[in-house]
Amino acid sequence: MKQMTRREFLSSVLAGSSVALLAACGAAPEAPAPAAEETAAPAATEAPAVVEQTGSTIEITYWGSFSDALGEAEQAMVESFNSSQSDVVVNYQFQGSYEDTAQKFAAALRADTIPDVVLLSDVWWFGFYLANAITPLDDLAAQAGVNFADYEPVLLNEGVRQGVHYWVPFARSTPLFYYNKQMWEEAGLPDRAPETWTEFAEWAPELMSGERLAFAHPNSASYVAWLFQGVVWQHGGQYSTPEFEMTMLDENTVRAGEFYRSTTSDEGWAMLSADLNQDFIGGAVASMLASTGGLAGIQSTTQFEVGVGFLPREASFGCPTGGAGMAIPADTADEKKLAAMQFIKFATDENGASVWSRSTGYMPVNLKAVESPDMQAFFEENPNFRTAVEQLPQTRAQDAARVFVPNGDQIIGRGLERILVNNEDVATVFGEVNTELEQAAEPVLRDLETREA
Repeated sequence: MKQMTRREFLSSVLAGSSVALLAACGAAPEAPAPAAEETAAPAATEAPAVVEQTGSTIEITYWGSFSDALGEAEQAMVESFNSSQSDVVVNYQFQGSYEDTAQKFAAALRADTIPDVVLLSDVWWFGFYLANAITPLDDLAAQAGVNFADYEPVLLNEGVRQGVHYWVPFARSTPLFYYNKQMWEEAGLPDRAPETWTEFAEWAPELMSGERLAFAHPNSASYVAWLFQGVVWQHGGQYSTPEFEMTMLDENTVRAGEFYRSTTSDEGWAMLSADLNQDFIGGAVASMLASTGGLAGIQSTTQFEVGVGFLPREASFGCPTGGAGMAIPADTADEKKLAAMQFIKFATDENGASVWSRSTGYMPVNLKAVESPDMQAFFEENPNFRTAVEQLPQTRAQDAARVFVPNGDQIIGRGLERILVNNEDVATVFGEVNTELEQAAEPVLRDLETREA
């Protein structure tokens, strides 16, 4: 069978826009605005002089995906870069959610109206890689003075194929266990996240009061498949193998699904939420799993003290990475690619990664940023942010079924909704999900065979 051409891939992306609300955390829905000091513009640093002097400024366009407080932080980063040097001017253009950005990028590739840097989520960059639509970055990084050894390996390596970097981590996240400390205290519970799901199931009845429930799950549009990824690993299962063998009917994957079903049916201490953060902030639920990317906004908006902790264990620990990184389109003019890499360096170096993390709650993707005096002082004043960094070494990249299979997030998410809302049989639903994932993976496997032969 022949490989899908680049034009065919782009057509399929555009055709799938109505169902592909794909995922990573923090892009949509938005968390409430962080406090003023958390959205301050990044401090300007000297940008490397990697653009050859031509007598005129090189202008490049960056397509971003954040609105509200996160969008303000993203724009502040761009403004800080522009004010730090005179060789490159970045024009910032907001495109919408991660899905919106990917759809518009696909359309722009067909119309030859591409940006010079584009933010792509963890479930979108790979398809553009298969279509040869994003450029290898190693030579550009060397010219710009980017040392990939400075980046957090678990985040950086997700954008590597056959030893080549195509995607640089920027707005990267992991889930945390969020809890309402006031409700915990009223229930007489220890001030910490539960160590296991079994322990939390024992605590849950103490947290319920009137209409209030102990916990909430997001719906498929808000990335329930991302959060369930960790739960599957915690129960010893997986969505798929790295070789794209679908394992939704593995006994441990089904066991994780049975646990999720029990939370909203048999035991009844959780619900499916259409607005997870708001239900937590408003006190409708006592706890949730949610992205680190919303931490600053949530803390600044709640009327109670927020606690966070590692995800609960069960048979083992499991926590996925998520979020987005930056890529340079393959068709960007050569004279602009180096300027684009200069901007990426600024956004993800020690200073840029530190400022972005402190402003938003996203992970500091640069190892030097984590150890910097500014970040260490910030951790002392804001210990919840440190929790995410301490959990990071135990995280891992998500299973191929969710991040590399087209629409895999929604295929899994819709199945989970059937289980959580309709109380449908887990094995039956996961069997159908498994078949749908296998069918969706077929063109990816064909393309991989050709692309990475």
